[in-house]
Amino acid sequence: MRARLRALALTAVRALARTPEITIGALGVVVAAAFTWVPSVWYDEAATLTSAQRSWPALWAELQNVDAVHGLYYALMHVWLALVGYTPFTLRFPSALAIGVAAGLLVALGRRLGGVRLGVVSGVVFLLLPRVAWAGTEGRPYATVTTFAVLLTLVGLTAVRRTRTGHHVTRWWVVYGVLAAVAVLFNVYLSLAVVAHGVVLAWTGAADRAARRQAAVTERTGSVPAALVGRGVVVRWSVAAAAAAVVVLPFIGLAAGQAKQVGWITGIEWATLRQVFATAWFGVVYPYATLGWVLMVVAVVLAVRAVRRPTPGARDLLRMQAVRVAVPLTILPTALLIAATAAGEHLYSPKYASMSLPFVALLIGLAITAIRPRRWIAVAVLAMVLVSVPTSTIVRLPHAKQQSHWANAAALIERERNVATDADEGVVFGSVYGHPTATAQVIADAYPEAFAGMRDLAVTSTGAERGELWNTNGDIATTVPARLDDIDTVWFVGATSRNIRPAVSETLKDQGFHVVRWWHEDTVILWKYSR
Repeated sequence: MRARLRALALTAVRALARTPEITIGALGVVVAAAFTWVPSVWYDEAATLTSAQRSWPALWAELQNVDAVHGLYYALMHVWLALVGYTPFTLRFPSALAIGVAAGLLVALGRRLGGVRLGVVSGVVFLLLPRVAWAGTEGRPYATVTTFAVLLTLVGLTAVRRTRTGHHVTRWWVVYGVLAAVAVLFNVYLSLAVVAHGVVLAWTGAADRAARRQAAVTERTGSVPAALVGRGVVVRWSVAAAAAAVVVLPFIGLAAGQAKQVGWITGIEWATLRQVFATAWFGVVYPYATLGWVLMVVAVVLAVRAVRRPTPGARDLLRMQAVRVAVPLTILPTALLIAATAAGEHLYSPKYASMSLPFVALLIGLAITAIRPRRWIAVAVLAMVLVSVPTSTIVRLPHAKQQSHWANAAALIERERNVATDADEGVVFGSVYGHPTATAQVIADAYPEAFAGMRDLAVTSTGAERGELWNTNGDIATTVPARLDDIDTVWFVGATSRNIRPAVSETLKDQGFHVVRWWHEDTVILWKYSR
């Protein structure tokens, strides 16, 4: 038995060594998708579901007014849900798939910048980051944002190296420009990744020039590699980036015109410091955040010290180049969003820093792979696994998403309807806790089986009809009575905030209904009325 286990372990190690990108990527999909059917759907995911299930004309009309920044994601989800149908798991699985792809691409990027060990460790660290665990279990676009960020960086690095060797140069820069345009159309904040690439090129070019000057002084020209970033690279990147900018400019204008939808973002305050330090990349796990920041700083310090030696080795030069790639892509997007917010354009939210997650993992991977002796690397990775377990578990609990109890409310209604089946039922959807415009219709969208056959007694216009996200109720006292002709049972589903339940009760009492029972599922309240 022991020999068989040893043989299996050896086979796994060999498979990992041969195809680490595929192995880590597949592992990422499995880890991210595990138990994603458990948490209750919540408000942000309801926006995805509502939009993705609309017809193409209705979705197009919606994007003219709201959520244009997520338009391409909604379109892809429309196709996906049309193919596989909707469940909470199918809503979230594309994010798990995106996390796996991002992990595999990060392994490839790490291999190019510092070898197989760096690639594999960075890919594993990426999967262990608390914010990655959140993104991979969320029916929103942020997991795919990480995929685009690392893919665009990998293509850009390939284009730079092909420019140096003169092999298929134009083709790769065209791919970079097209991918940059698609990435920004998918999420406008990915434009910050393109800006960060410009900083990477500028920093690398400055380092090339400094190395050549030092070589000239010390007469060690043979020890200095050819410049990685020359004039040709800068010109080609500028053309590709400018062409992408021209293509996406109308889209950016449309998205900027919908800035009211991020009106909930506050200005710079003490909470912002907490968000940058812990929330954006490490959840709200302060010990993990402290460890992560320490390791990132250690990675930079060790790389700088090594490359400043009198005779830095090839490995030292590669690891320093990895720092030049990772640091701008880690720091610059957050810095620019905070600067814009400080200037009055409230744009910074921790979830918008998701594009930096692969590069946070790359910096931490640089620190871990610097450990000597090398056998301690496995111990360090295992320690990070153990630290990440609580967060990875929490994001998969039933009420993990903003304490949503929608699944409980839907299950209760389904259970009560099964106990005493009613031939004619209606429902009045009240408010959603903490959200100023949505109605509890979103709970029915998320769990349609529980509400099958019920008539909405209060709605006067749907979001699809108005080109908006959410339905709108009419005046309860006039709208509801007109629709009660053949209704024997009425359900009220609402929230403890903006509670319209008293008006509903008064109206139904006047129509001969009485309260049968009521329930309180955290912030969701349910009342059952009968004639």
